[in-house]
Amino acid sequence: MNEILTLAFVVQVSRMTIPYLLPSLGAVFSEKGGVINIALEGIMLSGAFAAVAVIHYTSNLFLGIIAAAFSGLLISAVHSFITIIARANQIVSGIALNILALGITKYLCKVIFGSSSNSERIPGTEVLNLGFDVFIPFSVIILFLAWIIIYKTKFGLRLRACGENPEAADSLGVNVFRIRFSGILISGLLASLGGAYLALEQHSFTDGMTAGRGYIALAAMITGKWNPLGAATACMFFGLMESFSLQFSGSEIPNQFIQMIPYVITIIVLAGFIGKARPPKADGIAFEKN
Repeated sequence: MNEILTLAFVVQVSRMTIPYLLPSLGAVFSEKGGVINIALEGIMLSGAFAAVAVIHYTSNLFLGIIAAAFSGLLISAVHSFITIIARANQIVSGIALNILALGITKYLCKVIFGSSSNSERIPGTEVLNLGFDVFIPFSVIILFLAWIIIYKTKFGLRLRACGENPEAADSLGVNVFRIRFSGILISGLLASLGGAYLALEQHSFTDGMTAGRGYIALAAMITGKWNPLGAATACMFFGLMESFSLQFSGSEIPNQFIQMIPYVITIIVLAGFIGKARPPKADGIAFEKN
């Protein structure tokens, strides 16, 4: 019995970790290339809505996930243009896109489902009848692929060079704009899949359902020192904290206090690690080709 309960808790922690892990891995790709992507929160929200809307109309799980991925790529492309081509402030661009995504999803939810707060119920991954959550092994594969790509491939070497010293990379013939653009697109793709998973888990879209997970994913990336494995460890910690908070749901402890736990933990973790973590040298700095 204890083994069954332990396994169930491990699965629960894994499922809680995924909405943090995928966008956090995406943030690693973006910031390794030198671009801060605070728009992860809005990308996740858009991905969740796109998945729900398409599944609502088509009853096809895969089309919903593809729609979520497309929405993430679209917002990432906008962020890329603003930050790489127009060389605007990356933080401001990300915050603006988050606000835009929050407003658009709320409006479209009202148009499609007749309510600005929530959608109709949709089927989740259980319709695949696999006996397990397919996103768990998928996320593990993505984690190790991310590490291999960043540290063992030519693209990863160029990505890291663009984040550390884009001028030197440019002098060696590396297209800094293209590499940074690719990093942001990968970031948006992974974040949107995290949002899609969240929607499939909850079987619906709810206004603001990401609830700061995009920002916590960024915190996990910083805690993990811009390393996929480190970010994954931090995400698992946040998933563990969220699982523990659910254990107290319905107890005498006020629900508002329980909901605060993941965010309080985020502040504590950042306060303890932010000074020890060194970002890529050119992270957040726009590159201008001479």
